[in-house]
Amino acid sequence: MNLGGRYLSIMRRLGFPVLFLLFLAAAAANLPALPENSLQRQKSPYLLQHADNLVLWRPWGEEAFREAKAKDKLIFLSIGYSTCHWCHVMEEESFQDARVAALLNESFVSILVDREERPDLDDHYMAVSQLMTGAGGWPLTIVMTPDKEPFFAATYIPKDNAYGRLGMLELLPRITALWQDRRADVLSSAQEISREVGKALVPQAGGGTLDAASIQRSAAGLGRLFDSANGGFGSAPKFPMAATLPFLLRSWRRNGEEASLRMMEQTLTAMRNGGIFDQIGFGFHRYATDANWLVPHFEKMLYDQALLAIAYTEAWQATGKDFYRRTAGEILTYVMRDLTSPEGAFYSAEDADSDGEEGRFYFWTSAELRSLLGEEEFAGFSRRFSVRDGGNFGGPDGSDNGFNILHRHPADTSPAGSAEQKILAARGRRTRPPRDDKILADWNGLMIAAFARAGGAFDEPAFTAAAARAARFVIQRLSTRDGRLVHRYRDGEADIKAFADDYAFLAWGLLELYEASFEARYLMQAIGLVESFVTNYWDRSAGGFFQTADDAEQVSPIRSKSLTDGAVPSANAVALMVLAKLGRITGNVEFEKKAEAIVRLFPADVATHPILYGFYLSAMDFLIGPSFEVVIAGDPRSQDTRAMAQAIRRRFVPNKVLLFRPSTSSNPDIVRIAPFTSPQLPVNGKATAYVCRNFACELPTNDIATMLAQLGLDI
Repeated sequence: MNLGGRYLSIMRRLGFPVLFLLFLAAAAANLPALPENSLQRQKSPYLLQHADNLVLWRPWGEEAFREAKAKDKLIFLSIGYSTCHWCHVMEEESFQDARVAALLNESFVSILVDREERPDLDDHYMAVSQLMTGAGGWPLTIVMTPDKEPFFAATYIPKDNAYGRLGMLELLPRITALWQDRRADVLSSAQEISREVGKALVPQAGGGTLDAASIQRSAAGLGRLFDSANGGFGSAPKFPMAATLPFLLRSWRRNGEEASLRMMEQTLTAMRNGGIFDQIGFGFHRYATDANWLVPHFEKMLYDQALLAIAYTEAWQATGKDFYRRTAGEILTYVMRDLTSPEGAFYSAEDADSDGEEGRFYFWTSAELRSLLGEEEFAGFSRRFSVRDGGNFGGPDGSDNGFNILHRHPADTSPAGSAEQKILAARGRRTRPPRDDKILADWNGLMIAAFARAGGAFDEPAFTAAAARAARFVIQRLSTRDGRLVHRYRDGEADIKAFADDYAFLAWGLLELYEASFEARYLMQAIGLVESFVTNYWDRSAGGFFQTADDAEQVSPIRSKSLTDGAVPSANAVALMVLAKLGRITGNVEFEKKAEAIVRLFPADVATHPILYGFYLSAMDFLIGPSFEVVIAGDPRSQDTRAMAQAIRRRFVPNKVLLFRPSTSSNPDIVRIAPFTSPQLPVNGKATAYVCRNFACELPTNDIATMLAQLGLDI
């Protein structure tokens, strides 16, 4: 911002008359210079949202730390993300307030971090917050010494004292006075906190083993957390726990436990019918603020769409119920329409707020709907959806404003009709919530896996093609010349060294894309990624993957490893599944050995806290077996080959790897990747299935029913 513009911004926020502002602008050349907020050159949408704040933000980096030391100022660190509602609230209340900005600019070096760009920083300082306060969330606020030793942590802080907590206007002077008057105490406390955080970050002894009984105990543990009235786990606020839901299907398939299947089905049905699902435009909001899934926190995150699309796809594969297939398709339709870049990669999120109000884009009054649909169609719509004249939601401020959050009556499973189309068209004329258009390698990997899984299961080429376009973009645009990944792409720039999630999730997506398309290049790309992953992230002493590369900036002397699921699965759990499958595909024992080393990192009895280890439990189910290696040999253009492949893809067979050996080439790529497929050729000139169970192979067959029986399935 230029000099005159900066003064104009300050005066405008202080309410000066327009004529005076014009006078001030004309005289700006004679005014003393003000330091600029230095976020204008950043790529993060979150940082750019704060680029015209009165707070003189700095991006994370050595320049900011040198400034703090040179000026002997404390560091005020704020971590958030672009679609975070309370981040917006704190920005508007405090970071655009002249009094708060003056306090921060005078006594602090203020650093802003996008947690989605720098998950390593977010993980580290969230651990600080958990240790100091027992809680965490966003915006995350940390105050540190100039040597980056934290001594204060909080989440959202109001401008004025409220909600039983100090506001910024009183808190900041207190912290400044503490630093000036009791510096020795602050330094001592900060050093002690840093020591304790270091201890907390030291990986604990694991001792994990492959134990089938743990799967049964874990399913029982989830049953104790299950909300039998509303579906889902725990009470309000209620998150989908999308990394855990697929484990319930695996437990049901392994042990025949109907309770696991009921938990999965009740949760998926309640979420799809609830307000957490966008009944008009599709896609899931991030979580529900209540226990019965009615009132969501309205932002939509790419990772939720990916993981939930997989959960609904697997539910359809397991049960054959069209409700689940339709829901998965609706999620993917939303992503293709609203979260896909022109080049085919996937954007990160949509905001909760529009027109300055959380959720306003999604609210309807009964009068609005009556006017839009007419009385007859409105009556039919009301038989399917909960619409009340007084509204079923009081609005963000709790007032009785007649707003409805659309949700289905529990018994209704009908597909969307003309009424929804009319409402969607009318909603399109409203102000849309802002979209976070950065492209992240890890979240794209999850979405590639979802589109590929659905494309294969539903025999839907458009879904498989969407996965392929995104994979091509990420491989081409988020890779360095030496084949290493970078984390973020936006506005023509790829930057930030990749994290463990980027490698693990993208490799998973490529494996799913291979099974959906049988194009061997995706397997080769997955293998190349994993080899680079091992080279730069593997812990050579204890095993497992560090969250950051050997040559990346290290926030702490203790390098962290992702073992527990959060909003996304644990990177090491996903890597475990990828390594196990690649070991079966390639016969490379090194993949198997590394998978075994990862198992040992996890707790011996994950059943104690199964909600934290859902994806690991799914990987454990694969490793314990029985597992299958299935090779289909045939002409890729023939109908019998297609029918045989589709018979497997559409069914729930989680513990398998599926390969295709084309008969049209004497030395196809798949033989170089998986040498054991070399002699597996069509028998009798027809598509042939070779089914191996725990490395013991059945006789080859041309018959789909026989193949399914060998897999333990019915026709």
